Formats: sequence, C-alpha cells, structure tokens
Amino acid sequence: MQTSDFDYDLPPERIAQMPIEPRDASRLLVLHRSSGRIEHRSFRDIGEYLRPGDVLVLNQTRVIPARLRGQKIPTGGKVEFLLLHRESNRTWRGLIGGRGVRKGTRLAFQGTDGMSILGTVIDSSDGPERVVRFDAPLLPLLGAVGEMPLPPYIHVPLVDPERYQTIYACEPGSAAAPTAGLHFTPDLLISLREMGVQIAYCTLHIGLDTFQPVRTARVEDHPMHTERATLTADNARIINEAKLAGGRVVAVGTTSVRTLETAALFSAGIVDPYADEPLCPWRPVAAWDGPTSLFIRPGYRFRAVDAMITNFHLPRSTLLMLVSAFASREAILHAYAVAIAEGYRFYSFGDAMLLL
Repeated sequence: MQTSDFDYDLPPERIAQMPIEPRDASRLLVLHRSSGRIEHRSFRDIGEYLRPGDVLVLNQTRVIPARLRGQKIPTGGKVEFLLLHRESNRTWRGLIGGRGVRKGTRLAFQGTDGMSILGTVIDSSDGPERVVRFDAPLLPLLGAVGEMPLPPYIHVPLVDPERYQTIYACEPGSAAAPTAGLHFTPDLLISLREMGVQIAYCTLHIGLDTFQPVRTARVEDHPMHTERATLTADNARIINEAKLAGGRVVAVGTTSVRTLETAALFSAGIVDPYADEPLCPWRPVAAWDGPTSLFIRPGYRFRAVDAMITNFHLPRSTLLMLVSAFASREAILHAYAVAIAEGYRFYSFGDAMLLL
C-alpha cells in the first residue's frame, strides 16, 4: 500500500481549536460498514446505537503536564523538554528543544511558586530524543513545573486544562488525550449503564508519535511506535463474558482498539497479527501489561473489536489507516469527504464517528 492512498485535503477552518460545551453536544457521524449508509446525529444519541449486553471499553489514561521549560546550566540557554515515556521515577525519555543539549548537559526547569527541578542528560541521539535523569522523582512535581502539551495543530490556549482530559482519566502517563473519550459526560455514561451497557477500562499511555504522519512511501515500511498498555484481569473478564454472551465490544478510540487487539493476539498466542487465525474461542482477550507496537492497517483481521467510536484523524496517519482497516479505505475517505462538506469539526477537539 502507498501512503499517498491515505491522503485527503482538509480546509484549515475545519480543525477544531476549542472544545465544544457541553461535551456530548458534539456531532456524531454514524457509518454502517455493511451498507455504507451514513447518518448525522448528536453524540448524546450514542445510546440509540448500543444494546444491553454491549461493553464499552474506555482508555483511562490521564494526560500529564508533559512540557517542561528551562535552561542549560551554566550557560542559561533556553531548552524545552517534552516527556514521552517514564523509564523510572527519576528517568524520562522525551524530545528536546534547544541547541547543544548533549549527554552530560545539566538542565534546570522552572515552575510556579518558585518550584524547580534539576536534571542531567544521560543519553542522546542524532535527533531530538533525549533521556534525562532528574535529581528527584518528577511525577509529584509535574503540576508545578509542567505545562499541558496540546497537539501542534491547536493554536488557541486552553482555559481549563481538564477539558483535555476524559472525565474518567485516572492513570497519569500520556502526552496526549484519547480524544474519542472527550465526548462523554457523567450523565451520558450513567444513562448507558442504566440501559444495560457494561463499562470496561484499559490503559494505553499515548506518545506524540500518534500525531506524526507516515513518512515512508510504502505503508508497510513505517516503523510503528511503541506505547505502554494494560488490560487488567477484572476488565478482561468483563469483556470476555460480554462477548461470549453475544454482546458487542465497542472500543472508544484507536488506543482502546490497539489495546484490545493486542490482548486478543496474546490470548490466542498469535505471533503474526496478519495471519488468518481466529481469536481464542473461550477467552477472546487476556489480561496483559506491556509495550505494544501493533500497526493496524488494511488487511488486518479484527478479533476483539466489533464497533468503534473515534474522532476524525490526520491525513497519512496510522490512526487513519487503522479506521480504514476497520471500515475500508474507500468508505472512510468517502465519510471524511461527507463530513467536510457537512461542516464537521476535525481532530482532537472535533466531532466523532461511530463505526458499526
């Protein structure tokens, strides 16, 4: 497959710059995969497409204030460090902004109320990636020394940082929000529970590679990024019991999809995700905790996910390829063209799709 096959033109004014209020007032494009039929609804109508016995799987990761601003010691040169992955309580891998930040460079990051923390670059590459060991555990100090890292296509400052969190976010670790979950309100989730929809949770900590376009000419040559994910035994049991009873697994966001599909591959002992092998018939998903680099693109056989809630994704992105694998490239690009013509809002703070 050619990466250019996943390109489309998006007018800049269609990129949402601010979240809509209330959360569930966003629009919902419903795509029926079997027929290609498209419906235009409000997100608060999502319950009309779910059934008692279905299980909604939510990614409960929480975005951390991952952007640190500071200076080199002793020169005072400005630097910026964007946290991507915690390797230990004091050691983080991330992207550096600034000149001459080599291995051994001492850094000082300032925050509010006179708070600051020091660190040392312990590993560097030819690119912007660095590993920094801080002089103290960083996570407890992030609220004072870090800033919320909005995606690069959002240019309007966010007044309330909690609007870039899902209402159920509780596991700190992401550099970006699982944006399909931003549409849910407490009342909406309660109403879904009352109608018999079950709720299960997973955790996948999102790195900024999620937003990077695929730069290789051939899709298959793209080096997929690795992210940390967890599916606990209790949540795996909820999903398995629902699926074995005939309920549908409805993944909220591409991050939940990747977590669930990795758990299904793990359960069935499948090494090649593109092999024509079914899921485990008695245990569709298995509890697991570890890195996943699963690259879902057209040709992939979905084993766990039956329906998907997602936002509108960037051209040439792995996320666009994932939803194209689920509903076909032609159907997705047609739906995107319809959404653009109908004035839908795109990307992180934009509207949603339901793929049935």
